Amino acid sequence: MTFDKFVGRIIANKNVDHFSTLEVRTAFLALKNDPSINRNDARRFVYSELLKLVKKGWLRKAISKKKEISSFIKTELFDANAFDLVADCQNLMSKNFKAVPRSNIQKELFERLHDYKNELLISLGETDEYKKLYEKFPEFHTNLQPQYDKARDNNSRFLGKIKALENLIQQNKEQ
Repeated sequence: MTFDKFVGRIIANKNVDHFSTLEVRTAFLALKNDPSINRNDARRFVYSELLKLVKKGWLRKAISKKKEISSFIKTELFDANAFDLVADCQNLMSKNFKAVPRSNIQKELFERLHDYKNELLISLGETDEYKKLYEKFPEFHTNLQPQYDKARDNNSRFLGKIKALENLIQQNKEQ
């Protein structure tokens, strides 16, 4: 099965579960960073990629009765390692600045910034979904609250990393 590496990178993240096509599309557009991509075409493309995994049994498609919005949930068959992306993501995150030649530092900083922004988008989607679930199912407040708090903490961490990288990029430009 051929599968888009950007979509794979997004859904292979362990924090991503119970997501909509629009959430994945938003992260996909952020990863691709190509303003010429049509948002509707991207949504259709992401949806078709997600359906491949539904057919394989790795995702389950759920449709809300109230708003008829599709969401996808990872099944126990889901294997993030099959995308060969988990190691790739970890390598991107663990690159050593000292090993990067001076001429490539700016490129490395922008790559890290891009990755952290993608992670932030995913985490924001997760936080938003917990809010929606709480509103729809207030009886699960005690179960959802710790997960919501953890997602908010992740948001703060990613914002801090993004701010640090943006400061360093700005300082590097000024020199």
